[in-house]
Amino acid sequence: MSATHPAFLGFAEEFRTPGSPTIAPDRFASAMHLQVQDLAQLAGVHRATISDSPGNARLQGYLRESLRVLSAALVVTGDHDRATYWFRNVPIPEFGHRTAAELVSKGHTDAVLDYLASIDSGSTG
Repeated sequence: MSATHPAFLGFAEEFRTPGSPTIAPDRFASAMHLQVQDLAQLAGVHRATISDSPGNARLQGYLRESLRVLSAALVVTGDHDRATYWFRNVPIPEFGHRTAAELVSKGHTDAVLDYLASIDSGSTG
């Protein structure tokens, strides 16, 4: 798969916590059209963690892994809205019809990245 898509860098910047090396969970949730409790469930943290401890290691890990997949999805789709839609909503038959967001939540980021790489190289999945 090619290097990071230039448009993704601007998209990812939207999630940066000003003055901090962390991803802002509230910004991520808003961009993904997720309710706070849904983001907390995907990240495997309590919903209060989103606002009370946004730097929580588990939460930040989920956000980073999600951004890795979104970056790869942007390369494949060429459009950040389509990449976001795919990440959240499109069931992947090869993975039991789970979405990329669900797979990242279960620790299968590398499998999703491999899947996207196969699509990018011309395979159907």
